[in-house]
Amino acid sequence: MNSRNLTLLTDLYELTMMQGYFERQENETVVFDVFFRSNPCGSGYSIAAGLEQVIDYIKDLNFSYDDVDYLRNLNMFSEDFLHYLSGFHFSGDIYAIPEGTVVFPKEPLLKVVAPIMEAQLVETAILNIINHQSLIATKTARVVFAAAGDGVMEFGLRRAQGPDAGLYGARAAMIGGCIGTSNVLAGQMFDVPVKGTHAHSWIMSFADEYTAFKTYAKLYPDACCLLVDTYDTLKSGVPNAIKVFTEMRESGIELHNYGIRLDSGDLAYLSKKARKMLDEAGFEDAFISASNDLDEYLIHDLKIQGAAITSWGVGTNLITSKDCPSFGGVYKLAAIQKEDGKFHSKIKLSENTEKITNPGNKTVYRIYDKATGKMRADLICFADETYDTDEDLLLFDPTATWKKTKFAGGSYTMREILKPVFINGACVYDSPSVMEIAAYCAEEKKTLWDETKRLFNPHKVYVDLSRKLYDEKQALLNQMSIAD
Repeated sequence: MNSRNLTLLTDLYELTMMQGYFERQENETVVFDVFFRSNPCGSGYSIAAGLEQVIDYIKDLNFSYDDVDYLRNLNMFSEDFLHYLSGFHFSGDIYAIPEGTVVFPKEPLLKVVAPIMEAQLVETAILNIINHQSLIATKTARVVFAAAGDGVMEFGLRRAQGPDAGLYGARAAMIGGCIGTSNVLAGQMFDVPVKGTHAHSWIMSFADEYTAFKTYAKLYPDACCLLVDTYDTLKSGVPNAIKVFTEMRESGIELHNYGIRLDSGDLAYLSKKARKMLDEAGFEDAFISASNDLDEYLIHDLKIQGAAITSWGVGTNLITSKDCPSFGGVYKLAAIQKEDGKFHSKIKLSENTEKITNPGNKTVYRIYDKATGKMRADLICFADETYDTDEDLLLFDPTATWKKTKFAGGSYTMREILKPVFINGACVYDSPSVMEIAAYCAEEKKTLWDETKRLFNPHKVYVDLSRKLYDEKQALLNQMSIAD
């Protein structure tokens, strides 16, 4: 990301619209919102990710000579417009919800306030980055929840859709709660733990399984995880692992961080049998790791069956979010600044009511129960609205308006979660490290009620509109409705 010019990572129509605005000499300041309409994977929440890469993209946004020459050769753009592009830089504002934050449908994850030509150009790349990493972080959070405290390792690089998906998917997986990744380049780039064992080919390259195990244990006595299913898990693999562990102990090696990995077969049955064998041999503290096309649903079922697995290597289904391969984030115009300096709200209508947008220059407040610290709701309001938590707060469902919740003054707290990232083109935000984001994300998930975190039929967290924003939206809808 930081070694490539991604300025042309955009859809062609962004550039054709830019030229249209340029020719008409229209470049008023506008507000665009990035948001999504539904949580992926049937989740009750999502995890925001990708902001650091958006920052890198905006900082490096410029059209090189080669970029301009390429566009010239398309025979679609005027020389005046190409000259404008040659001196292009982003001069607007960007606000965003920090990475690792729990987020919900309809609320702005990121807001661009900039001249319309600039705001139009950045749409595609921002969506590409935010959609991908937020999807993988969300999927990971579900897998980690299913593991119920066991370590989850990201093992998906070889099945990811290309190097970028593998790298930034690993980054997002660490944010979502993985304890390590097999991706060595991701470990270097993002300073995250790398983890791994050995393949079946290691076993097969030796004359016998025991010699393969013994050689590996000699190389890595402090991180000895033996893959036991190359030939016969219970008749060969586990007994040979026990033999090696016994020899290590007898030679004076203090065993820690050691165990076995299962990669095939009935993981519940095999893990329970292996656990009994290890315990009877005096290796009660040996871990049992599992891989083999795992996802949150299989891990959940294995837990119910009493599988004796204590760590999980999850690959394909995590790095691709196989059951839901798209996050669905969109980028919509919400307001235009007129000559009076005020933002005038814009709204998109649709035959599908869920596609009707929320107008205006907005922000998002998160509301917590003061006694428990648990999240109660999110409130979308105009950016200039303020609240006093000592006063009563009445929220209502923006669709079923008769559904209301009243928070008594002093019983709740509020936190504005949309933060300034760029102001007048200058970055004002310091991105935390990936492990710092991961720690923050873990704390964020603790603010969710258990009912929202469950894998099946999770409880919905309400995202409401302020009265002022709701009234503005209804007024725009009424203005734009056509009588029969």
